[in-house]
Amino acid sequence: MRAELESRPAGEPTAVALRHAVEVAILDCAGNTERALPVVQLVLRTPSLYARSLGQQAGWREALADVLARRLGRDRASDLFPGLAAGIALTALEDVLRRWAASEGSADPLALTERAFDVIAPALDR
Repeated sequence: MRAELESRPAGEPTAVALRHAVEVAILDCAGNTERALPVVQLVLRTPSLYARSLGQQAGWREALADVLARRLGRDRASDLFPGLAAGIALTALEDVLRRWAASEGSADPLALTERAFDVIAPALDR
């Protein structure tokens, strides 16, 4: 996700750039449904695995926030936006994966991602 965000065009809206970054994870799951779906379902229903997943997401949040701060010319130490924006994008990722898992893989995760980013884009692009 970090590499994808770093590769996005400089003038691209934050919501679009973050959606493309999140889609890296979504496409990995969607492209491997038979393997990924049971893993996602297991993680979501097992507290210890879910806690580990949240720890991993915290690292992703920091990495994405660092890239956003550079892209936007913002100071990570004093500006809340990069960290909050990265957190919002990862919350969207988690919600999409939850809905995909609950649907037993029948929901289109890219369509869910698009819908999620339609909801959060106003906050990311103000």
